[in-house]
Amino acid sequence: MLGALAWLGVWPVRAVPSGVVAGAPLPYGRPLRVKPVLVYHLDQPREKTSWRSYGGLQSPADVDRECDRIGRELEVLAGQAGFPLQIEPLTRINRDAEARAAAEADTDVLLVYGASGAQQWIEMLAASGKPTLLFVRHKSGPVYLWYEIAHWRLLRKSEDVKAEPHLDFDDVVVDEYVDVLWRLRALYGLQNARGTRMLALGGTDFYSRPARELSPAHARDVWGYEMAIVPPDDLRPRLDRVRSEAAAVREAERLADELIALPNVALETERRFVVNTFLALRVIQELMQEHRCTNLGVANCMGGLIPVLDTPPCLALSLLNDMGLTAFCHTDYTHTLPGVLLRWISNKPSFVCNSHFPHHGVLTLAHCAAPRKMNGRDFEPTTLMTHYESDYGAATKVEYRRGQLITCLIPNLRCTKWFGFRARIVDSPNFAMCRSQMDIAIEGDWQALTREMEGFHTVVCYGDYLAEVGYALKRVGGIEWKNYSPAAA
Repeated sequence: MLGALAWLGVWPVRAVPSGVVAGAPLPYGRPLRVKPVLVYHLDQPREKTSWRSYGGLQSPADVDRECDRIGRELEVLAGQAGFPLQIEPLTRINRDAEARAAAEADTDVLLVYGASGAQQWIEMLAASGKPTLLFVRHKSGPVYLWYEIAHWRLLRKSEDVKAEPHLDFDDVVVDEYVDVLWRLRALYGLQNARGTRMLALGGTDFYSRPARELSPAHARDVWGYEMAIVPPDDLRPRLDRVRSEAAAVREAERLADELIALPNVALETERRFVVNTFLALRVIQELMQEHRCTNLGVANCMGGLIPVLDTPPCLALSLLNDMGLTAFCHTDYTHTLPGVLLRWISNKPSFVCNSHFPHHGVLTLAHCAAPRKMNGRDFEPTTLMTHYESDYGAATKVEYRRGQLITCLIPNLRCTKWFGFRARIVDSPNFAMCRSQMDIAIEGDWQALTREMEGFHTVVCYGDYLAEVGYALKRVGGIEWKNYSPAAA
């Protein structure tokens, strides 16, 4: 792929800041509570007939050893997760009443170890309404009966087509805890993305007619979103109050000077716009706390908000994302939904940006409100510049890490389909367009993407989370998932 990019040539080199500055990780969301259960049955010998089913648990001592093994494995899993997992005590299921009690447990996820046992016990757990994973052993310990029969007996009900309504093929994991972990990460991200409250600063500002007509109901009914609207007339007196407070102005100046003084930050706009950003940020944070919002959308950010804030909101959006909140241009749910989900799945900021025309396997992405803490901890080199379209105020030009693997999501405007692919950053150019820019090499069928792509904005984060996004969307339902990148080796 990189050889095919030779035509890009060498663009003029700017004097840009370099190096990263260490930071703190983003805050975590609500822990995912996982209830492990071991389903088993001990067969009794009968003379001159088949009495023993598949499975390595043949005695009470075998069951005890298996419970100890599961406990040790889950302790390691929780330590490797990178997000908060609350592993609850293991429950043994050997009869109907125990299965019924486990199905009614107050937990987020059921992790079922299918050693053996009755099919109705697993069906009862799967029908609980809680996400359910079925873990079976091939080589990781004593072989499990359900390794043999999960596909045809449980999922297909001894027929040729899938018939189990509450479990999918992707809900079954064989041996590998890494495959358990990415599924749990998807469920953790989905749990924290649902029920998001958006602060609509300046009102609503949908990017297209389909988004205006369809996305509010979709966000409310499917994702449980709520919106708190703050019109410009409510924002002005709050800003006037903060600007009149000497202590608030001194604090904004201090924060601005600290940001500008960082060794990997360059200033190519007026300092007063950075100060104005921190004054606006104080008001925005107050409003988000008052309305219990973790997401911010800004209306008419290309014009109407600039006179109110005396700077575009770009730098404020960047700073909020680096704090661990989610903040995007436009109060538009179509890109907000994947942006919030990707932030919680990855525990890294998500960057909502404009898409361009895919060509030669390359796609350009750009916006003026890019986060700096793209790896979830450290700040990338950044130039503070004017917002491109207005040539006014303060915005971020982040120098993206060349060679960095990224996840890209493009939601369509009707909230019915998401397009996903992996890519590598090959350049962080300086075209006459939105300030933070990346040229990316698509890992996958870029020609098909060009023909089929819908929507406009692309949501980006560092790392590969396509499997998690696809798994989460299955739990959401009603959204088609199109993945253009093959599974990673």
